[in-house]
Amino acid sequence: MLSSLLVGALSLGVLVPTSVAAPFSALEKRASGSLLAIVPKASSCSGAPSAGECKTAAEAVPFINQSFQTYGITSPAEAAALVSIMAFESGDFKYNVNHFPGVPGQGTRNMQSPDFNMKYAKSIPALKEKLATAGTDPKAVLALLTADGALDFGSAAWFLTTQCSAPIREALKTGSLAGWKSYITECVQTTVTPDRQAYWDRAARAMGVPGH
Repeated sequence: MLSSLLVGALSLGVLVPTSVAAPFSALEKRASGSLLAIVPKASSCSGAPSAGECKTAAEAVPFINQSFQTYGITSPAEAAALVSIMAFESGDFKYNVNHFPGVPGQGTRNMQSPDFNMKYAKSIPALKEKLATAGTDPKAVLALLTADGALDFGSAAWFLTTQCSAPIREALKTGSLAGWKSYITECVQTTVTPDRQAYWDRAARAMGVPGH
């Protein structure tokens, strides 16, 4: 879980208390406001283009927190990378299904490919029976993941901790631009663009990553 040091340092407020049992609703109020420093368009879902997919910053915070706890994310730089990729790929949390160009089964908040969504779904014991019913239908598998906010926002942390190599994670933890670019190009296997990097820069600053 995130340490008490991060509770104080991450003004983003993707904040987890040192005791899992401790309430953190008060932190979430601060957190949602700080998350808006990274995702300013996530203040409201009014007029969202795809019904049922949008989440505000306030709604996203507890799910992001939960993903960090579930997958043991304790590095500010890794946390910033995860928030930034989810915000960028989901269009500021407006989407969790790929509509452009519309790849069947691609989605969750980091817009995983159908193949990775299947791997992710198989890693979740609670989905075993439902996954057997869904079979290999990529849309049905995606629907299982997006139906649960914790799973929807948990995919990015799952991907980082299960699909990225140790050297890539260690480089990312340094908080350097080179480390983040390596994560994007070598693990996520996509391109670095100015728009994508802008989300990383905002997240790194908001979350107190050294050097930002």
